[in-house]
Amino acid sequence: MSCTIPRVEQGDLAIRVPARNYLNRIIMRIRLIILFLLVLSTLTGLSQGKASKSEAKKMAQDSLQNRKELENTALFIEAKKQEILGNYDVAVQIFNQLLIEEPENDAVYFELANIFTLQNRIPDALVYAEKANTLNSYNKWYQIQLADLYQKSGEYDECAKIYEALVKSESNDLEYRFQLAVCYILIGKYADAIDEYDFIEEKIGVVEDISIQKQKIYLQINDFDKAVIEAQKLITSDPEESRYYAILAELYMSNKMPEKAFEIYKTISEKFPDDPYIHISLSDYYRKKGDQDKAFNELELGFANPFLDIDTKIQILLSYYSRSENDDHLKSQAMTLATIMIEAHPCDPKAYSMYADFLVQDNKYREAREAFYHVIALDSSKYLVWEGLLRVEAELTDYKAMEKESRCVIEFFPYQPLGYFFNGVANYQLKNYEEAVRVLEKGTSYIIDNTPLMGQFYAQLGDSYYQIKDYKSSDAAYEKSLSLDPNNSYVLNNYAYYLSLRGESLHKAEQMAEKATRLDPGNSSNEDTYGWVLYKSGRLNEAEEWIFKAIKSSKEPNPIILEHYGDILYQLGKKEEAMQYWEKAKQAGKGSDILEKKLRDGMLYE
Repeated sequence: MSCTIPRVEQGDLAIRVPARNYLNRIIMRIRLIILFLLVLSTLTGLSQGKASKSEAKKMAQDSLQNRKELENTALFIEAKKQEILGNYDVAVQIFNQLLIEEPENDAVYFELANIFTLQNRIPDALVYAEKANTLNSYNKWYQIQLADLYQKSGEYDECAKIYEALVKSESNDLEYRFQLAVCYILIGKYADAIDEYDFIEEKIGVVEDISIQKQKIYLQINDFDKAVIEAQKLITSDPEESRYYAILAELYMSNKMPEKAFEIYKTISEKFPDDPYIHISLSDYYRKKGDQDKAFNELELGFANPFLDIDTKIQILLSYYSRSENDDHLKSQAMTLATIMIEAHPCDPKAYSMYADFLVQDNKYREAREAFYHVIALDSSKYLVWEGLLRVEAELTDYKAMEKESRCVIEFFPYQPLGYFFNGVANYQLKNYEEAVRVLEKGTSYIIDNTPLMGQFYAQLGDSYYQIKDYKSSDAAYEKSLSLDPNNSYVLNNYAYYLSLRGESLHKAEQMAEKATRLDPGNSSNEDTYGWVLYKSGRLNEAEEWIFKAIKSSKEPNPIILEHYGDILYQLGKKEEAMQYWEKAKQAGKGSDILEKKLRDGMLYE
């Protein structure tokens, strides 16, 4: 598998740079105009040197006033430029500076209300919008802004008053009437809202959005018959639109009139046999009727239709996901639908991804791996798909594949720490201990606010450092892991075992091993470690008891545990029994490096 990301042509993704240069040119022109007027004013004063002092004084005052107005205009444009560029704090600062010069400038209050709305500072925006309207109550844009803020603030009555005034002044503006209808709905004036929608329909004819809104209102006020009439009006307006028939059918279904709904569904299937949603609707109909077999058959037909969008299919499968976990029948249905979906959408990575998730749920890891491979071949840009693949490799204990694929994850997603973790685990299992340490150490720098994951990293680092005989770093890593999770039985077990092998801090090792057996009772590895620590402490009878427990807890013969038991029996003077367990250890697999020597010489070596 290559780690090369498919090349994506970006010609259609070009982003237009905001007109920064255009704004700068405008400001430069205004500054030149100011400079020109200043020079002109000076020249005019020189040419009229013979004018009276009073006339000269008036001319100077007019010149100063013009200059101030131009400077304020330049400030306004600069503030607006900063607003467009998203520098809201700078824009607010400049607008406030302008208000010092022109405290009654309604346009500035309007712009400040805009900025505060963009920052979601609705109470502040409302204050400035009200001020703009107070200063200029005839500006319709100020009124629309204020109405919008009243709606955002939940002051629906005030919002309605503004749109009522706008409708009164411009009765044929349909947008005002549409907004007024929304306000009426929000304050519960449903009849008034219907009146506004009816007026709009008289002007432009039946419109889907308005008709559906009217249906909702009629259902809200328990006038089902009028809701049906609205749905029928949609069908009459466009009898070739299958969705309108479905809307009417769903009205009947939601009001417990399934037979009428079924008649509409039959009409759809006859009139629009290729409609991608009819089978989903019929499936829902049969499900509510209690006929689960027919419901599923309709789902199969719907999933086989490539024109039914894949997102709808995935939503249906997601409804199966949690319900099918402990239900083999539902699990089988989900697998069938997922397979059909792949056949209908063979080039869509989402189809294979959904299939892979169901395979993982069913513990079919090899098949899931193949499904994940399909996803990545179609689209390698989704991190969660790679993570799913790595988890499958861990279940399959295919560490070579895990090492290779986790390198791809590190290359494609260098800031995702799990790529480093899986790579570290894989290298540890492949006995590449120094590489495991290097990768794990690097990966810790990408962990943000994830204490459990950090604990897992340091646990693996403790194991890896031990294998390269860097015991100081190994102990430090285990300590760090336990500081993050004091009840991690895996770390307690390994740390205790490695201390016992070195014969160091045996009292501490005993406490940790004993705690591990309490946290995870019946775990043969923990029981073996506790017994071994007791053995290293000279408490042979207790050690023999715990190692024997470990043998009983093991699902299959474990060579290390069997060899440990033989060592304890030898120390207890039971040499023949010790030889028997050493032989069992040899037959079970690879024991210690000196197991063969023990068997050959009939003696204990440590």
